[in-house]
Amino acid sequence: MRARLTAAVRERVDIRDLMPSRADYDLRPRTLRSDLLAGITVGVVALPLALAFGVSSGVGPAAGLVTAVVAGIVAAVFGGSNLQVSGPTGAMAVVLAPIVAQHGVGSVALVTLLAGALVLGCGLLRLGRVVTYIPWPVVEGFTLGIAAIIFLQQVPAAVGIAAETGHNTLVTAVRSVGTAIGSGSPADGGLPTWVWTLGVVGVVAAVMLLLPRVAGALPASLVAVALVTLLAGLFDAPVPRIGALPGSLPVPVLPDATPDAVRDLVGAAVAVAALAAIESLLSARVAATMSGAQGRTATYHPDRELVGQGFASLASGVFGGIPATGAIARTAVNVRSGARTRLAAVVHALVILAVIYLATGPVGHIPLAALAGVLMVTSFRMIGASTIRSVLTSTWPDALTFVVTAVITVAFDLIDAVQIGLLVAAFFALKAVAGAAAVHREPLPGVAHEGDERIALFRLEGAMFFGASDRILSEVTAITHGERAGPGGAGGPEDEPCLREPVDVVILWLSHLQLVDATGARALADLVLELEQRDVTVLVKGIQPQHRKLLEAVGLNRMLAHESHLFTDLPAAVEHARAHVPAPLTA
Repeated sequence: MRARLTAAVRERVDIRDLMPSRADYDLRPRTLRSDLLAGITVGVVALPLALAFGVSSGVGPAAGLVTAVVAGIVAAVFGGSNLQVSGPTGAMAVVLAPIVAQHGVGSVALVTLLAGALVLGCGLLRLGRVVTYIPWPVVEGFTLGIAAIIFLQQVPAAVGIAAETGHNTLVTAVRSVGTAIGSGSPADGGLPTWVWTLGVVGVVAAVMLLLPRVAGALPASLVAVALVTLLAGLFDAPVPRIGALPGSLPVPVLPDATPDAVRDLVGAAVAVAALAAIESLLSARVAATMSGAQGRTATYHPDRELVGQGFASLASGVFGGIPATGAIARTAVNVRSGARTRLAAVVHALVILAVIYLATGPVGHIPLAALAGVLMVTSFRMIGASTIRSVLTSTWPDALTFVVTAVITVAFDLIDAVQIGLLVAAFFALKAVAGAAAVHREPLPGVAHEGDERIALFRLEGAMFFGASDRILSEVTAITHGERAGPGGAGGPEDEPCLREPVDVVILWLSHLQLVDATGARALADLVLELEQRDVTVLVKGIQPQHRKLLEAVGLNRMLAHESHLFTDLPAAVEHARAHVPAPLTA
């Protein structure tokens, strides 16, 4: 025991497997060429998304670019996936927007650092496998809800209205449309601004949807944004633009971390950290699955991934960026583009860095409605109709979990949605496990003896836990009292509606129990005590080694009339039970 404990402690202390190594890279010419091409492709795709998510978060487009560069490089070097691409994401923008509205833009740096420290701590504590406990319907419902929020968040920009703060995204979207339509035409008699911005969104959406069918090799989102920027300039369209952007990375600065500020923002930081961990681990798992399907090997170390994402958010916060996560869409592009090592993700960040230093002037002329169009199309691609159909047609508990998670995500809060989704899924899972637990009255093995009807052999199977123990206890008690057992009762299909004779001996056959918790163990002990107090002898057969310590702890052994009433062999238990049956009275 001490040796196992020492090994476990040593495993947690030794962090060499969480740090970068030479094996992370393969600089052979063919692999290097594949990584460079994939990195350039992802960088081109990521540029408009980084701008859009920065704007959508409420922090600004420059923060999106900084995050894509700084967090992209740090996560690529320290992360646990060799194909993961990290940066600003739609889900994180959804979480940050209300934080910015409530605490101001200045709070984002501290939230980012706190969240990064929390994610880093989770990685060092090796909690990366926790994400595997999140059910598929919860993940998909969460994704659908985020997609809906991202779409709704873009409605104000799509109609040329500044978004209101302090309201639900659905309410804000509806009010923005009403405000835009009610604003009327400009004094010069031209078209209203919302007509121009909707036109920009329409062109972007059309290009992103149609271009891949004609020229799949071209980055559709970048082409769409470039096209509408040129058209808006040619027609002098009265649409809001991104505006001036810094021509270099900002100087790293630590935010003021006063006790009051930390106390006010720690709740927001926990929410951000939870989302960053969940989204990053899911994205890394997707990358490994996609790479495996293409015949390539993708390393995936969940604990190291959390360490890398923690470092990435810490670095991003110092440089004025926002919290980073693994980006599923960009990671998928990276895999499909032939990336082999994490060098591709580094190159993607360097491409965006080159834009910051060389092309911020043209980028500043991009209409905000163009970025809104990119995100609207992206939101529709986040979860496919086939996935929704698969969840809804699986089982009704899974469908309900999916719908509840999605609705709560849109109507209330992302973290609340995951928590409630997990509770709903756990409820149905426990209900299913409880339903599988059963107790059957079995016939005694071998040749029948006179008085066997006074012996009840109960085979318990499934899980004896808090969700099923009371029902099983009631079924056994009913039979031993001689009460009526209906169809499907304790004895299963063989039971017929009849009046049972009371019994003198009960054999509890525990060999088929797969799970016993403290509540179930206590219920068994209470059952033994109750039967013994009614002068019913209880024999216990087949306590499994993994259950023995718990059953002894709750006093099951002490409840038995004699220590010899524990058996490992069923025939021996039956023979002993027959010795306790009173001899029949003779006339």
